[in-house]
Amino acid sequence: MKRILFFISVLFSVLISCSDDIQKYDADVYENAVKYLSQNMNKYVKNNLISQKWENDNLHFRLKSDTIFKSYKINLTNLELTEEEYPFDNTRRVSYLEFVSPDKEKSVYIKDYNLWVKNLKTNKSKQLTFNGYQDYGYGTNNAGWIKNDRPVLKWSDDSKTITTFRQDARKVGEMYLTTTNVGHPNLQKWKYTLPGDENIFEIERLFINVETGKVTPFKMNRDYQRSTTTDHIAGRGGVLLDANFSKDGKKLAFISSSRDHKEAHLKIADVKTGNVKSVYKEVAKTYYESGVNGENWRVFFKTNEFLWYSEKDDWGHLYLHDLTTGKLKNQITSGEWLVRDVLHVDEVTREIFFTGGGKEEGNPYHVYLYKVNFDGSGLICLTPEKGTHSINASNDWEYFTTTYSTSKNPPITLLKNRSGETLKEVNKVDISELLKNNWQEPIEFSVKGRDDITDIYGLLYLPSFYNENHNYPVLNYIYPGPQSGSIGNYSFSVAKRDFQALAELGFIVIGVDAMGTPGRSKSFHDAYYGNMGDNGLPDNIKAIKDLSKIYKGMDTDRVGIWGHSGGGFASTRAILEYPEFYDVAVSSSGNHDNRNYEADWGEKWQGLLEYIDNDASDGENNYDLKKTNYDNQANQLLAKNLKGKLLLAHGNLDDNVPPYSTLLVVDALIKENKDFDLIIFPNKRHGYGDMNDYFTRRKWDYFVKNLKGIEPPKEFEIN
Repeated sequence: MKRILFFISVLFSVLISCSDDIQKYDADVYENAVKYLSQNMNKYVKNNLISQKWENDNLHFRLKSDTIFKSYKINLTNLELTEEEYPFDNTRRVSYLEFVSPDKEKSVYIKDYNLWVKNLKTNKSKQLTFNGYQDYGYGTNNAGWIKNDRPVLKWSDDSKTITTFRQDARKVGEMYLTTTNVGHPNLQKWKYTLPGDENIFEIERLFINVETGKVTPFKMNRDYQRSTTTDHIAGRGGVLLDANFSKDGKKLAFISSSRDHKEAHLKIADVKTGNVKSVYKEVAKTYYESGVNGENWRVFFKTNEFLWYSEKDDWGHLYLHDLTTGKLKNQITSGEWLVRDVLHVDEVTREIFFTGGGKEEGNPYHVYLYKVNFDGSGLICLTPEKGTHSINASNDWEYFTTTYSTSKNPPITLLKNRSGETLKEVNKVDISELLKNNWQEPIEFSVKGRDDITDIYGLLYLPSFYNENHNYPVLNYIYPGPQSGSIGNYSFSVAKRDFQALAELGFIVIGVDAMGTPGRSKSFHDAYYGNMGDNGLPDNIKAIKDLSKIYKGMDTDRVGIWGHSGGGFASTRAILEYPEFYDVAVSSSGNHDNRNYEADWGEKWQGLLEYIDNDASDGENNYDLKKTNYDNQANQLLAKNLKGKLLLAHGNLDDNVPPYSTLLVVDALIKENKDFDLIIFPNKRHGYGDMNDYFTRRKWDYFVKNLKGIEPPKEFEIN
């Protein structure tokens, strides 16, 4: 049984007014909470390192203290530090829609579904392809959930050749949204694939010599539009993922992935002929990933070898293979820890520089830099300083800076050589003013997960006035992944979201990196593969219960949960599947049934859509006609379980997670005669833009009123 809400802490009594026996918060309580938002706390941080640049034998860097900027230079020869103007990049700016070559002399862009190359010196353009048309164009940057008009491609190092594709979306289904305005609405439609669709995005790979205009198709069947690291084949700036030219530009190594992400197939294509050779294939039971944040495979054409990343022994490690036969030469790294990102490979010294996690003592989410030889010998941690390290290396990797911190210790930046020897302390962030302004340290914790064996990590936020003799409702922030977690990054942050601000309203706030999220073992990440409805909620619940034994002020009879996007999905799931534990949920822009979200996402984490029962039953909605392997994650199917308070929100122009996902839940709740609350943000996308502060205030109000039983200040405005 849930306890009846009781009186507020005496520490709040002076800020609470009573009228007609209703407790109310004065605006002062909210104004105090606003002080803890990042936009109001950042000004107290001094000497914040904001940029670095290696130039000749110097390291340039800029520091920011509130509105004051200073620039410095370190001479790498004598390590002398001088104040000097920062060398900003004066390279000619080009349109965001243009993809510039490595030599900065040309760019490629899309016009009328075809590719054009522009000479940046003369500004003259030349058409490269001629038969592209709508839904069958070249270099098209559309994954359904994200799209723009910049081409997707990869340049060869000599700037003579690009590899790209022709995307076939002709039979792909469409998504529709309409604007909110006076008069006729504007219809927005585009190609958007869903799990189970017969036709999804497919690509026809090709080379284009930008000097001669010769187009050379790969001599192979079409590929599914898939990558080994994300749910798109375009990386930052439109770079084509899983594709790497040889240094002489004559060959291209690339990976073809299966629709369900289980299979990764390394191949080599000849630039001149388009001939394709199969090299190596890995098939995973769930899904194959080539890294935590980026692809970790490399091909070494000179020595006829390739570097491969695999989690086949339950941990992400590096392996060296023969390029001709595909056979394993040797395993490079091993153990119950993982390689995160390969940052640099020196083919001359045969050394690999990479980040890893879980090898050093302490929090396994802390990131460290390592160096190892191709044969697996000489493994060394170059950054043993405790914390999460962010690396910035010189072009030749003879020097690098590491900026490291923990959730409570501010960043320190060191200059090191490639052997890991510290040469100079570059900077130390000053948080003395932050501490004077009542900044609260987040509490980093580790408890056992659902299995009572696995260590689970997270952060806890207490009110600045916390007293364990008083009781505080618990707020559980959640982002279930599976591609990231609720916290993930345990480096220093002035304010993570509005966690401390909510704590100042009289809550204890917790975020958990539950099973089913990355950065740990493969089995940890796979914990709820095929059952996305799990969302790591059993670990969140257990963490809250275990922590309440340590922090006596935690009131586990009053628990709220919130999240956005995947977190919107998870928070609604929480209150529907665990109504005896969660009392209040605020869920924004949730993908509540992944059959209504882009195919690449669901088919990777849930599997290909399969029908379990082919006997159609009566029903008004298509998704009710047949039972599928996606039913275990469909929130609308649990609508009858709602007991607590639920606030749903969505932008009606959300082109990432279309609003119909939330409306599925709305439809089901109405049919079950359930009370709930709903906010639709007109003309807003996945984020709410200038309406976000309004939503934050409404979220605060919802928790204050429904968990604390206190009336919030009317229409408080967050500045």
